[in-house]
Amino acid sequence: MTALHDVISPITEKKITAVPALNAEETVAAIAKSVKAWETWKKVAPGDRAKLLRNFASLVEKNIEVLAKLEVENAGHTIGNARWEANNVVNVLNYYAGSPERLFGRQIPVPGGVDITFREPIGVVGIIVPWNFPMPIAGWGFAPALAAGCTVVLKPAEVTPLTAMKLAQLGLEAGLPENVFQVLTGSGRIVGETIVQDPRVRKIVFTGSTEIGTQIMAKCAPNVKRVTLELGGKSANVIFADSDLEKAAASAPGAVFDNAGQDCCARSRILIEKKAFDKFMPLLEQSVKAFKCADPNLETTEMGPLITSAHRDKVASYVEESLVAFRGTAPSGAGFWFPPTVLHITDRKHKSLSEEIFGPIVSVVTFEDEADAIALANDSEFGLSGSIWTNNGAKALRVARGVESGNLSVNSHSSVRYWTPFGGFKKSGLGRELGPDALNAFTEEKNVFINTEI
Repeated sequence: MTALHDVISPITEKKITAVPALNAEETVAAIAKSVKAWETWKKVAPGDRAKLLRNFASLVEKNIEVLAKLEVENAGHTIGNARWEANNVVNVLNYYAGSPERLFGRQIPVPGGVDITFREPIGVVGIIVPWNFPMPIAGWGFAPALAAGCTVVLKPAEVTPLTAMKLAQLGLEAGLPENVFQVLTGSGRIVGETIVQDPRVRKIVFTGSTEIGTQIMAKCAPNVKRVTLELGGKSANVIFADSDLEKAAASAPGAVFDNAGQDCCARSRILIEKKAFDKFMPLLEQSVKAFKCADPNLETTEMGPLITSAHRDKVASYVEESLVAFRGTAPSGAGFWFPPTVLHITDRKHKSLSEEIFGPIVSVVTFEDEADAIALANDSEFGLSGSIWTNNGAKALRVARGVESGNLSVNSHSSVRYWTPFGGFKKSGLGRELGPDALNAFTEEKNVFINTEI
């Protein structure tokens, strides 16, 4: 009999439900079903596969509110964010529904014949999803994988499985053949490791910590298994004195405290030009103290609780009272709450500037000039995202080219658009998700030469 795992609400600290905690044998059996399903799924005509993905998108769209409320309860996301996340699944499915009929090969000029290439589905894909954005990150993996003709085994995080399970149900209702898209719940140590090490799973898509990502790379190596990794971040919000400081300060809290700072793209380092520091900090304090941390079911809430009690303790360990510049507010009582917190750092070697806190804490540090700003932004093992604030277009471009990061925004904090590639430099990851080329990561390129001189 399959064991069960309790799912706890970070808002109430109470049990929501219990879900299956699969063992290794059950995981292996599920993978075998995916292998068998792939034999027929890869042969489905591109137009038919596209139609099924559009059906899937349509059904998800009809269940936006159901999915959003599940995510509020299970992950503590604000209702506004949760609706956006469910809609993102719709958008990503629709975007990649246009791909099966456009999965083109090439004709390459060669002497003595004709040379053509084909993009063929790689096989069974294992997608391991984190707890911070369970819905959209799942969609970024399974939508292009299914569009490419792959089958999917998706393992949600142990603490946030509910929306993934609902999405799998909706996929079946939309007409996806059985076992083409499976959600396998359970622990990373058992279910995750089994998926990673099974040679029949031809590719792993993992989003999570750099520590676990490097372990997954090592475990994929014996089978030369393909991997896409989206890992940690310590992104810089670089603010020059010639920028609109009011706008930069007003937007900074959302850039780091959104989802309670549990975001690998969080701009958790604010680098402010030294001559603008005295003007900027009061503006930032006003924005932080107005940032509403409250019951995530309320339409006006901007930030909910942290995911677990243990994670709250980890986040709290980074706060040294002597470094606190100011704080916002958070509810008391039940729930894993933590107030938005701003640290003023003068020691550039302080751990808050190098370690990924993954909570609502931002460190403010000054820089001297453009060259110093770039050096400070790059003084990190990570390179996922970041922002640059300046009204000088040439400077913005120079700094954007100088900062070692996969995703940058000028005078904004946007990191992820499903039309554009997403991924990191350095220890922030390997490969790219989303955008027009995502399907290539789920295919192998086959080259065929036809001799025309016989």
